[in-house]
Amino acid sequence: MAATPPGAKKRKLDYNVDQATYDEFVKACSRKGFAPQIILEKAMKRFTETGQM
Repeated sequence: MAATPPGAKKRKLDYNVDQATYDEFVKACSRKGFAPQIILEKAMKRFTETGQM
């Protein structure tokens, strides 16, 4: 049997965010057709690579 690489590990993030800010973020994501977690993952990756949002 061939070995397969493990899938990406996921981590649950628990943060307190203002309800209005969260609602606006989710609405903006749905208008653009993006999943909110994908946007956050890309923002975190960019921040760790460049130090900028």
